[in-house]
Amino acid sequence: MSMTQDSKSTDLSKAINIGFIGLGSMGSRMAAHLCARGYRVRGYDVRAEARAAFEKEGGIWANAAKDTALGTDFLVLMVVNVAQAEQLLFEAGVLDALPKEGGVVLMATCPAADVERISKAVTKTGRSFVDAPVSGGVAGAASATLTIMAACANETFARVEPLLQAMGDKVHHVGSIPGQGALVKTINQLLCGVHLAAAAEAVSLGAQADIDPQILINIFSESSASSWMLRDRGSRMIAGEPQVTSAIDIFVKDLGIVLDAGQRLKAPTPLASIAQQMFLAVSGQGFGQVDDSQVVRAYRAMTGVSGR
Repeated sequence: MSMTQDSKSTDLSKAINIGFIGLGSMGSRMAAHLCARGYRVRGYDVRAEARAAFEKEGGIWANAAKDTALGTDFLVLMVVNVAQAEQLLFEAGVLDALPKEGGVVLMATCPAADVERISKAVTKTGRSFVDAPVSGGVAGAASATLTIMAACANETFARVEPLLQAMGDKVHHVGSIPGQGALVKTINQLLCGVHLAAAAEAVSLGAQADIDPQILINIFSESSASSWMLRDRGSRMIAGEPQVTSAIDIFVKDLGIVLDAGQRLKAPTPLASIAQQMFLAVSGQGFGQVDDSQVVRAYRAMTGVSGR
């Protein structure tokens, strides 16, 4: 199911107290929306500098990760990867601090098999689990227009849906089995990575023929060859040092998850494999933290043409 911004529920009676771990560029904005909607949000991040901005939005800072779970209805994890999620839940004492009737909402991009494993460990304790990865990046987090792909039991989704709607305007219940949301996000990243690498290849091909890359981007963005990634990343490909909205190494990781899923499900993913090699080439040059539009640098390295 999909909900629009205008139809978001304001009934918070079923989930008032929210724990939030991971107040980075996306998480901080997502938590701010929860505060604005009237939730009581206790948050934590390993970066102490995140505290001031979080408290300015009305959040309550926790001095330790496990303190975010105390008295919490739902604990949101917007962390980097599955290793961080497991460390927090099972080693840092966060799960033990969560009330027995509470639930864990994992919103990071993680391999589906790992999400399934974490879900079983959480639900074994009697607590609920929501697999809810997101798409939309920093811009979507800032405007509360994220796409959220949730997988959990129907009754759990009914409780968590208003919370998710506070952070995204496209909330989908993709299935009842945790791991299904992660797989949908994995497929999403397959398409994003391949589209982005293909756009870079097209721009580089034109540059090799001394065609102004901005002209190419303008034409393709308005033709049947267009893609959201081309329209969003195209101009940034030819910028000197574009602002980072998503780093090269994110796609190295996410396309690795795609390849692992393909192997586990015995589904070939050759285009994802090639795309990952292009991102990996840029990362190997020492540019893993630059904007992902700079996958174009892999092609420039092969042709020697700057493209600008």
